[in-house]
Amino acid sequence: MLVSVAISLFIILFLYQPVRVEGTSMLPRLEDQDRLFINKFAYRFESIQRGDVVVFLYPGDHSKSYIKRVIALPGDNLRIDHGQVWVNGIALNEPYVPFRYRDDRSQAAMTVPQGDFWVMGDHRSISSDSRDFGPVPRPLIYGKAAFVYWPMDQAGVVH
Repeated sequence: MLVSVAISLFIILFLYQPVRVEGTSMLPRLEDQDRLFINKFAYRFESIQRGDVVVFLYPGDHSKSYIKRVIALPGDNLRIDHGQVWVNGIALNEPYVPFRYRDDRSQAAMTVPQGDFWVMGDHRSISSDSRDFGPVPRPLIYGKAAFVYWPMDQAGVVH
């Protein structure tokens, strides 16, 4: 029993952590109250990539966590023109953002500062994201969304 508890604690503290989605900014893939595991260990061995769904401490209040998709990496040139995201002069193809969830917000051209990441929700029309609070510093990102386990009909790997 003690070994099982020790292994469980190790997994939860260092590898995977269960979290609950609060809100609808990541629809359609992640719904309000979905339960998922985040991989807390992934970014020790691999770099954060554009398209990753990450969990981070909200820059304005570190007692809150947000889950969003990485859109631009440190040093990337970014602009948003009436909802169309451009990174390094190339329009992003974003199949994870359904047409009905798009918006027409714009963002002036900028370079993402070194050590920071630009994140956005997939439900663009209601998401509070880097367009509102700015880029997210790397130390605030603590996990990569890995697997939805509840509800069972939504279970699967997060893309």
